[in-house]
Amino acid sequence: MGSSNSSRQVPATDDEIKEKYLERAIRELNQLTRAAQECELCPRGNVMPVLGSGHPQADIFLLKFAPMPSEIEEGVAFYGRAGSALMKSFKRLGVDPLAVYGTVVVKCPVADTDLAAPECRARVLDELAIVQPRIVVVMGEEALEELNGLGVPLGRELEGEPGRIQRLTPSMDALYVQDIDRSLDDERAKREFWRAFRSLGDWYQDFPPY
Repeated sequence: MGSSNSSRQVPATDDEIKEKYLERAIRELNQLTRAAQECELCPRGNVMPVLGSGHPQADIFLLKFAPMPSEIEEGVAFYGRAGSALMKSFKRLGVDPLAVYGTVVVKCPVADTDLAAPECRARVLDELAIVQPRIVVVMGEEALEELNGLGVPLGRELEGEPGRIQRLTPSMDALYVQDIDRSLDDERAKREFWRAFRSLGDWYQDFPPY
């Protein structure tokens, strides 16, 4: 005897599918957070690691190499001067700040970044796999060298050419800009950073909303 119409499973709507993906991303980021907090590979003492922040399925993925003191104190990437400056820039460029996720390569506040364990640095690959952004904004030569060295799956090596949109993977672009933390203390460096960063606004406006 065939099943009745009332017993047939109703196909999930697009909104329901998106909600499921979001729930999974949140769950996986929470697992990554716990793993980082429980990790003892880096000599960070009792200080907690600096975690990524932003939308779990962001279009834009900001990547710095190491945290600043304000980020270490709060345990959150892009907390402080850099984050405030970027928020103002997003407004000028027409970029929705809710479409952004930011993190650092060296998550543990170690005295020397060389002390950060390779396994710890490689967590960036996990974040990329979870968030699945449309573009990665790589800030500074150290972050660029680290990302190239990690070997992003299906990824190409990025060039240190500020302001040029590059293809990182078949589904992910990349933009290299200068180190924002170092740029904020020098007027010339600041102008060069924002000149390169403006390319993100052009990319964002041209990208189809789907």
